[in-house]
Amino acid sequence: MLNVLAVMGRLVCNPEIRITSSGKKVSTFRIACNRQGKESSADFFDVVAWENTAIFVEKYFPKGSMIAVTGRLQSRNYQDKNGNNRTAIEIVAQNVSFCGEKKQETKPFPPANENALNFAQGGNDDFAPVEDADDLPF
Repeated sequence: MLNVLAVMGRLVCNPEIRITSSGKKVSTFRIACNRQGKESSADFFDVVAWENTAIFVEKYFPKGSMIAVTGRLQSRNYQDKNGNNRTAIEIVAQNVSFCGEKKQETKPFPPANENALNFAQGGNDDFAPVEDADDLPF
């Protein structure tokens, strides 16, 4: 038997972590995936992430982020508030990955020390260009 699923889409809302009665961290979020060849048509999938994966998603994937999810499909039965039997079909995330463009940093990282600043300004002779490449050992 094989139950492997891979989807890529955008988060519909910000994921939030909850803690189960047994103390496990869980995050449920929804992603929208465009149908192939139809930019204006999308499918929506509920995704469940547990423990470290849930923490990772909540920390790095705000609403609108592009995300790739690999996992397995599961169905579960439950009763709604009115006592009606329902079935939920969801993806259990085993791995999540960044997709799309990387966001631009608003501020550059500060130099670790003065030598780094000196190098960044072009004043370090340790990295001067080599005039004669024939003498290099590689």
